[in-house]
Amino acid sequence: MPVPTPESIEALKATVRGEVLLSDSAGYDEARSIWNAMIDKRPAVIIRCTGVADVIAAVNYGRNQGLVIAVHGGGHNIAGNAVCDDGLMIDLSLMNSVHVDPATKRAYVGPGATLGDVDHETAVHGLATPTGINSTTGIAGLTLGGGFGWLSRRYGLTVDNVVSMEVVTAEGKRVRASNDENTDLFWALRGGGGNFGIVTLFEYQLHKVGPNILAGLMVFPGADAKSILTQYRDLAPTMPEELSVWVVTRGAPPLPFLPESVHGTHVVILAFCYTGDPIEGERLIAPLRDFGRAHGEHVGVMPFTAWQQAFDPLLTPGARNYWKSHNFTELKDDLLDTTIEYATNLPSPHCEIYVAQLGCATSRVPADAMAYGNRDALYVMNVHGRWEDAADDETCIEWSRNFFNAAAPYATGGVYVNFMTEEETNRVANAFGPNHQRLAGIKAKYDPKNLFRLNQNIKPA
Repeated sequence: MPVPTPESIEALKATVRGEVLLSDSAGYDEARSIWNAMIDKRPAVIIRCTGVADVIAAVNYGRNQGLVIAVHGGGHNIAGNAVCDDGLMIDLSLMNSVHVDPATKRAYVGPGATLGDVDHETAVHGLATPTGINSTTGIAGLTLGGGFGWLSRRYGLTVDNVVSMEVVTAEGKRVRASNDENTDLFWALRGGGGNFGIVTLFEYQLHKVGPNILAGLMVFPGADAKSILTQYRDLAPTMPEELSVWVVTRGAPPLPFLPESVHGTHVVILAFCYTGDPIEGERLIAPLRDFGRAHGEHVGVMPFTAWQQAFDPLLTPGARNYWKSHNFTELKDDLLDTTIEYATNLPSPHCEIYVAQLGCATSRVPADAMAYGNRDALYVMNVHGRWEDAADDETCIEWSRNFFNAAAPYATGGVYVNFMTEEETNRVANAFGPNHQRLAGIKAKYDPKNLFRLNQNIKPA
């Protein structure tokens, strides 16, 4: 592994405006820390970029020094690819500006912004674009892998709403990618991850949302899980695109609207968001209440930004996380039985299994329109292993893997790239499906030496 010389470090410091951090620098440990506490890596150099010029300088430095390069946006990726051992970490977290043009319904977003940063600025204008469900998630990683959340059934994936991107390539050149410029690169960036360069600016199409929406939680006893899940499976295909209902099976969090006796017990949670007229929304969610006798519910009209932050307490930094994921076109009885079996034997009170509902707008885009091709997925299941003590690593990881394997016969074989762990290199081709070969060709054009390889890597053709 190449070691940066003191001379090269001094030259670098003279080139960039942002901080250059070494292992003995103040702020080094804070800068290298990311959301998933299982990841503990020590870069040789961290460059905290303040603008595009810094990014260009950082890429050129890493390439010329022969260093492994990790790119840090929000630092939320489960695989921990935002940081590396002994190489260069390019930290974009200071580049977090968000500018909204309400007249054109466009947002211009820096790569260090979080979903919360974006929502804060767009909500002022009653606008939004589909993103994820946790406000601390980085917008860059989410977007480049596809991106889905509460608005996706109505307005598509995050990548479906990207208008253009500004990118620093492996050569250290700044280019623009859109439907009019560098169209092959634009195609690849929308779902192909960080394989093709470092995006320094995203342009998104916005939509009228809120500022208030109807949303909430209904919490049912775990003993009724099969009935609840079956009724959900049967009702889901009839739901309009303005309504998104996700299912979570886990131990009940200490939510204030739940009796204390329920806390920690096995429950099935229906989490929903409706972006149309709240009166119509109440009519549409009424059947959910008829699924069974709920322990409690928290349902009402609220700011969309508040709902976007509702799950933040369950996804705080500092815990250990290990995920496994499948895509499904249907929820078969045997899959539901398997889900219940594992949900009643959670290895940690923080573990959960959730099913995200897609379809509608996400399914109307052709599978070859961009790199993200899993348009047949109507449900995305995330096996969310989460715990606090390193002594529980083996138990929690084994539980996640075992459930993943048990659910595999019912899955499409595709997978959401942002939910893949570091070890799942064998699933990269599955993540991109028939688009993988084309992506490898574009990789060979823009990054022939695979400089950007700390990701779910697409090797150059």
